[in-house]
Amino acid sequence: MLGMSRAGLAERWTLFVGALLSVALGVALVQSSLLLLISAATLDSSASQNGDAAVAMLGVVLGGAVFLAAFVISSTFAFTVDQRRRDLALLRLVGGSRRQVRRLLLGEAVLLGLAGAALGVPAGLPVMAVQAWLMRRFDFVPAGFAGEWRMWILGVSLGGGVLLAVAGVLVAARRAARVRPLDALRESGAAARVMTAGRWIAGLFFLAGALALIIVAPHGGPGGGQAMAMNVAMPAAVAIVAFAPLLVPAIARLMPFGGGVLGSLARANVRDARRRSASVAAPLIVLIALVVGNTGAGASFTAGGIDETARSTHADFVVEGAVPAAAVPGVAVVSTEISVPAEVTVGSGEDQETEAVTALVIDPRAYAAVHGTPVELSGRAVVRGPGGDVPSQGSVHLRLPGADLGELPVVAAVPETMSGGAGLLLPPGLVLEPQVAAAPVRSFVALAPGADPSAVRAGLARFGEVATVGDWLRADAELRNSTNDRVMLIVLGLGGLYALIGVVNSIVIGAATRRREFAEARVTGLTRGQVVRVALLEAYAVTGAALLLGVVAAAAALLAALTTTAAVTGVATLDLPWPLFGAVAALTLTVTGATSLITSWSATRPPPVTLLAAHE
Repeated sequence: MLGMSRAGLAERWTLFVGALLSVALGVALVQSSLLLLISAATLDSSASQNGDAAVAMLGVVLGGAVFLAAFVISSTFAFTVDQRRRDLALLRLVGGSRRQVRRLLLGEAVLLGLAGAALGVPAGLPVMAVQAWLMRRFDFVPAGFAGEWRMWILGVSLGGGVLLAVAGVLVAARRAARVRPLDALRESGAAARVMTAGRWIAGLFFLAGALALIIVAPHGGPGGGQAMAMNVAMPAAVAIVAFAPLLVPAIARLMPFGGGVLGSLARANVRDARRRSASVAAPLIVLIALVVGNTGAGASFTAGGIDETARSTHADFVVEGAVPAAAVPGVAVVSTEISVPAEVTVGSGEDQETEAVTALVIDPRAYAAVHGTPVELSGRAVVRGPGGDVPSQGSVHLRLPGADLGELPVVAAVPETMSGGAGLLLPPGLVLEPQVAAAPVRSFVALAPGADPSAVRAGLARFGEVATVGDWLRADAELRNSTNDRVMLIVLGLGGLYALIGVVNSIVIGAATRRREFAEARVTGLTRGQVVRVALLEAYAVTGAALLLGVVAAAAALLAALTTTAAVTGVATLDLPWPLFGAVAALTLTVTGATSLITSWSATRPPPVTLLAAHE
């Protein structure tokens, strides 16, 4: 049976190129993310202040890479098997059993998995170089950081490629073997059914998961709520993809096809070829859901945090430096805050955990007056800060650069904020002057009633750069948005490109199986150019439907962001980066249109009579 699998691959290699490419790129992406994650996790913590952030981000990248690889490979293999249902039906008619059909398809999957992994291992090296360059470029890792090769990754990549390929074809093989041969040839009965019981179950399961995340996210606090909201897009997209054979043709038929015969023919093709339309739309739905949902939710959380900070900060100026309280006439309150890197250890024995946090040395009364949060803090004690990185009670072991302050009680906690902040608040007497001499200092200044802002600002200028609170918040928002954009580029950049390649695969596979269909259209009177225009109209209609359904899936994440910001900050916030969304829509329409144009033009190159005669 393995020999038949090899022969089938060799005979219809054009049908399997997309599957091979999806396995190779999936293996490359997962291998690169895994090696970089291990390299970042083994970095010396003193070498980079962003080490924990890099590990967390690469963990998200690895999870997304595995999800996209499994999704794209399974959808590509399922589509490939579906396009061969007539061949499989003929195999059954000449005596092949269901088990032999399953073994044939699984054998092809094993061979494609091995070949794809063999290509993906070397391809993973340039992918890793690009990912490492992006991380260095955006200062998430030190300048000399690079992914380290490990020999055991060969076994992981080869095994992973075969596992992903076999898992991708398993359900499709089982379904293909169960369909009766005559039903497959006539496309009736079970062969014509586009919504199987498995699709219904999977769709409802992931829909329930997305709804559960939306409901629970507002109760997860700033950190947990954001994490859950950012993960809503995945199950929502998978749920919509499960129902795609019903949804995509229904929405695509509503797209403007134009009048005449060509528009009617394109609309009919979209209606009849439900599996093909759903397979092309599936990677696009996931791509749009992840990009629009995660980027929009991230921007909304950033905007919500900035608005929350603006409402809670009772100051007029922000000075990048220490300002003595009585140094400038017209100043009512000065909260001078010194930021110090720290390590906090909690628990004991096997439950002991050490985490890098930011500690803020403050004057409790001034901090409370400026930030509107009462703080009772003195002696050898600490308060959990707005970042929420440490427990709100008990004790912590605190280490500062050059000093071990030992075990300190956590006597209180200020409310967590959407924008985060310092993990600990320390009283001024706890930290010695040499330990904070080179630390960054920021002063929040509130004016006395009737004070001249211009005069006060001029007086503050000698202590450091001065900005109004509004200007400081806008600059902070730009910095946070820039950071979010960089994170999203690393997390979704290569993954989004991979999903887009999955779309191209589906279009190429579909065109490779439509040569006879195109030839029949031409012998009935259509010109080659008209056939190509019909295929182009179909591609644009399916892409438009996928964009709409992807936005619906993304809306689930945006809804979770709205309810979470409302629960945490008191004000529902939604901030959508429209230029990015427009660019993604334009890119997808361009790619699908160009691919459809090229593949349909290539498929109609032979004279139609030769294609029809070859099937006699």
